[in-house]
Amino acid sequence: MPDFISPLFWYILTIGILVTVHEWGHFAVARRCGVHVLRFSVGFGRALYSRTGKNGTEYRLALIPFGGYVKMLDEREQEVPPELQPFAFNRQSVGKRFAIVAAGPLANLILCIGLLWAAFIIGVPELRALIGPSTGLAQQAGFQTGDELIAVDAKPVQAWNDALPALALAAMDRRPIDVQVTTLSGHSESRRLALDALPEDYPQDRLLQEIGLTPFFSASLPIVGQVQKDGPADGVLQPGDQITAIDGAEIAQFGDIPRVLAEKAGNGRNLRVEIIRNGVALAFLIAPVQIEDQGQRLWRLGIGSLSAVKTVQYPALQALPAALSRTYTMTRDSLSVIKRLLTGAASVDNLSGPIGIARAADSQASWGISPFLGFLAAISLALCIMNLLPIPLLDGGHLLYFAYEWATGKAPAESVQAIGQYIGVFLLAGLLGIAIFNDFFRIIS
Repeated sequence: MPDFISPLFWYILTIGILVTVHEWGHFAVARRCGVHVLRFSVGFGRALYSRTGKNGTEYRLALIPFGGYVKMLDEREQEVPPELQPFAFNRQSVGKRFAIVAAGPLANLILCIGLLWAAFIIGVPELRALIGPSTGLAQQAGFQTGDELIAVDAKPVQAWNDALPALALAAMDRRPIDVQVTTLSGHSESRRLALDALPEDYPQDRLLQEIGLTPFFSASLPIVGQVQKDGPADGVLQPGDQITAIDGAEIAQFGDIPRVLAEKAGNGRNLRVEIIRNGVALAFLIAPVQIEDQGQRLWRLGIGSLSAVKTVQYPALQALPAALSRTYTMTRDSLSVIKRLLTGAASVDNLSGPIGIARAADSQASWGISPFLGFLAAISLALCIMNLLPIPLLDGGHLLYFAYEWATGKAPAESVQAIGQYIGVFLLAGLLGIAIFNDFFRIIS
């Protein structure tokens, strides 16, 4: 199967869900306010499927999956018979028109919260904010393999998804920050990360590499994550120890340990366990114990691997405040990035277009239902925020016009709105062009 089929499928599904919900927000409130809706379209261009409901609305699935629209009865766009004029959008009060336009982004916001709520109930696997081998600025700050970030720039961290925005914003501002970590030995320590020492033109899409932080991905590495209390290794091995050999047999992965123990262990026999601790090679004699597991007799040292993934899960009632909190944090971080884009502190290289969304959707879907729901929530929130920007053509531009009309008692002149339309087309085309260019550049690089 061609490599593009899966990303294309997940892109169409993602956009289909988000656009349908957004346009349904406009549609539902318009109907509630007594406005006649002529067409509800998911996609643009030629209709692939169309039917007309009893309410006179045409429901359409169109060819180009880049958005959608709700077409309402409006005297500014077509001649409306006198008997239908009370149902035209332009005849409604400012308050009703404001509510109809604002309902689209609001629907995306509600969808974001609902998707996160469902994901937290199912259980979201998240990459723990564990540090692998460090280089550069991170090494100078004293980061060690196995350090787990618990706060970045005074913002609490549970996983890498929490740490990355805080690191990125501080790097854009080019200021040093304090990072709180828990070491593998269980101690809480503070590291001073000199982000003001980053090069002026550092690539913002390679932030971690520029800082020298490497996420710890592999639970297969022979690094001790836990030591069983009163087990054979208790008081001998420590979390963070890297096992290199057992009784002369090389240990390359954590999974090698049970096999080597089965070959080398005997009743009451000590095995020479070679490790690296804080860069120093050490060796200890440890006598494994034999346990029974599903009818098998197995030898164990009483240690566990360093797990890179944890599952964040809540009961239904606790999942809602967790979803609201995550939505607030994502909104705050998104607005911070937009502010820095406007001031030039953030690079437009951070923008992604349809190809980037398709690849991300495919990647998240491969991890399971809850990561994909979390991805949908993030894109839904981004769609909400983007549409509220005060740019003509977007919902935010219309809301700005309505706010002006409410304050002054008259709508902006048609010439002003026409100029605004041209400005909106120019800005959106420019942003889309940059995003698509970034997508292709990431592919070829």
